[in-house]
Amino acid sequence: MNEDLKVNASGLPRDHLEAGSAENVSAAVSSQTPVVEPEPELVVNPWDIVLCTSGTLISCENAVVVLIIFHNPSLRAPMFLLIGSLALADLLAGIGLVINFVFAYLLQSEATKLVTVGLIVASFSASVCSLLAITVDRYLSLYYALTYNSERTVTFTYVMLVMLWGTSICLGLLPVLGWNCLQDESTCSVVRPLTKNNAAILSVSFLFTFALMLQLYVQISKIVMRHAHQIALQHHFLATSHYVTTRKGVSTLAIILGTFAACWMPFTLYCLIADSTYPSIYTYATLLPATYNSIINPVIYAFRNQEIQKALCLVCCGCVPSSLSQRARSPSDV
Repeated sequence: MNEDLKVNASGLPRDHLEAGSAENVSAAVSSQTPVVEPEPELVVNPWDIVLCTSGTLISCENAVVVLIIFHNPSLRAPMFLLIGSLALADLLAGIGLVINFVFAYLLQSEATKLVTVGLIVASFSASVCSLLAITVDRYLSLYYALTYNSERTVTFTYVMLVMLWGTSICLGLLPVLGWNCLQDESTCSVVRPLTKNNAAILSVSFLFTFALMLQLYVQISKIVMRHAHQIALQHHFLATSHYVTTRKGVSTLAIILGTFAACWMPFTLYCLIADSTYPSIYTYATLLPATYNSIINPVIYAFRNQEIQKALCLVCCGCVPSSLSQRARSPSDV
């Protein structure tokens, strides 16, 4: 009797109630079942694509220089060893940029991030140090012109190479060995996982290197002008010819130093004043010109060299153009 009252009170037949209760049970079960959401699409930062493209170009361009110097026995003078060191450092930097892109989107982990950042720091440090070593070598070749081609110069070159690569490797190992900001995000610099102190040390080191290169190139300019004047007096050149030769040499030095400063100075100063709270677009915008320096280096230091041009022509076409074989070196070729 009580059951009939309950059914009549609902105003629905008994079979409708049973169907409704079954729907409620199925709804409750479905609500407890976890909903599988579609995986979010992988969004690639356009800046990372540009950096990866830059790294690919850097790797291909500098690999040509490394192979030419490595396979040509005649290119074993101190100058070519330093140019080879610069090309090898830039090659590793380009590879590091490509690997960083791959790991960032395909194999994300803290360990891979530390390794790639360490490789990039070490390679770019070796690149800057190689530029300083080339500047020192050019200064010595002009200041000690009579004794430059000696065993002492070769030994000094090897010492510079060991020191610059040893220092660069140590700088690259700092993040891997624990000097990073993975445990404390507040200490991160604009380049995670480098700490602000680490980035500051790298920036100050670059400014010191730039100041030393500037001083050396000023001294080189004075020597070039003095040599050009002496050659003009010996061969009875006109004053205009002496002026043109000297101006060309000084202009070449200004282009070399100006390019180096324009590429690296924005990122260096930004690392000193900014931290991880700044928008990442500023980091990309200042870091990208720094990578361009590794693209320009082979053009300035390798492909302008007459001996490397000859070796490249032999590899490409099996001959040396007469314009290269008959060309004489002038004081402006610094």
